[in-house]
Amino acid sequence: MIKTVIIDDERLARQELKSLLKEFKDIEIIAEFGNADEATEGLKSLDAELIFLDIQMPGKDGFQFLETLEDVPNIVFVTAYDEYAKKAFDVSAMDYLLKPVEEDRLKAAIDKVREEIKMEKELERISPDERGVLDDTDQVFLKDGDKCWFVTLKDVRLFESEGNYVRVYFDTFKPLILKSLNNLDKRLNSKHFFRANRKHIVNMKWIEKVESWFNGGLLLTLKDGKTVEVSRRQAVKLKDRMSL
Repeated sequence: MIKTVIIDDERLARQELKSLLKEFKDIEIIAEFGNADEATEGLKSLDAELIFLDIQMPGKDGFQFLETLEDVPNIVFVTAYDEYAKKAFDVSAMDYLLKPVEEDRLKAAIDKVREEIKMEKELERISPDERGVLDDTDQVFLKDGDKCWFVTLKDVRLFESEGNYVRVYFDTFKPLILKSLNNLDKRLNSKHFFRANRKHIVNMKWIEKVESWFNGGLLLTLKDGKTVEVSRRQAVKLKDRMSL
């Protein structure tokens, strides 16, 4: 079962979506919330795998809500407005549904979530050796359009999620590859690469400076001058890793 949460300030919209979701036997609705503040607090005690999220709500909007989460599950935006689609995929949403929700589009979105969860669980069962974990001395092939590179991973300073793609920063290049940051995170050796937040994986050897940041987080400055925020939960892990 996929543990699912609905966040929408319109009660009728929540009811309509719940009615549509009854057709999907593996979707288990474990909670629903009418605004971002309620959801942020409520999700602390829930192990949600999927959130159907409205964008325009009183108080924090859907994007601001995501910024309050330390661990972000699979997100499917459900909204009456089409102008936020690009921004939705920039924050790695699985899909973007317009109200009123069409059954075939809902099915397509759930199929994507199913596939993502399936891959994550398969990777969890596989040992690092079987999974083919990449060390910083490994060389990888990258292709962006008609340009190609063979890159040694120690030269990659940052991976940055952009929707369904990942931007890879090395030398003076930053090609965009079709890849999930979550799956990439599971393949990279955690001794060398660190998941700073839901959008960034940094090469530990490229960290120049670490500073305290808002809400118990950290701000990393890389050797190229680029800064990356570390979420509060990940900041604890980073401090443990960098301590003697």
